[in-house]
Amino acid sequence: MIKVMLVDDQDLIREGIKMILSLCEEIEVVDEAANGKEAFEKVKKNKDIDVILMDIKMPEMNGVEATKKIKELENSPKVVILTTFKDDEYLFEALKNGADGYILKDVKSDEIVEAIKTVYSGNMLLRSEMAEKILKFINGINKEEKKKEVSISGPYESLTQREVEIAVLISEGKSNKEISETLYITEGTVKNHLTRILAKLQLRDRTQLALYVNKRTN
Repeated sequence: MIKVMLVDDQDLIREGIKMILSLCEEIEVVDEAANGKEAFEKVKKNKDIDVILMDIKMPEMNGVEATKKIKELENSPKVVILTTFKDDEYLFEALKNGADGYILKDVKSDEIVEAIKTVYSGNMLLRSEMAEKILKFINGINKEEKKKEVSISGPYESLTQREVEIAVLISEGKSNKEISETLYITEGTVKNHLTRILAKLQLRDRTQLALYVNKRTN
């Protein structure tokens, strides 16, 4: 059972999403909050939350700020930014602060369920046209370009060639399944490599890894 928290300052939005998620037997809404500050305080007390659906514009503390504070907690839950705003700045900031995905409020109900399952499984969610645009900006490349080369130096020389390959693919927004198909290895092997990469680079999650790699891309 995937345990979800809903964070939105509009009661109607929370009730609507809760109704949608109640139809999925694999998902349970365990908590709610009306702003980022309230969400942060609740997450500190409730360690059983797996995924947060986080509105981006709220009073007291917005979703971008709340994501940053929540992601600084040990064993933090996944965060999916849920918004009506097609704003590059909001999207980039949310990803930079550790958000695991981004969807618009006008998506279909089954896409919300799929989004929760996607981030829960450890994959990054970038579905909208604007999210793709930002991913290209972060990567500094478009999909047609050749495979990137990454300079690893200093304390990060311990990455193996395979780990570098996986890090680069993650920076391109590839899921574990896509990486396994590209490199002809199992998804379990990809996950094991990712765990070692994050430990070696002292990073928290694949979003931070994507940003890290792209800053060091030739």
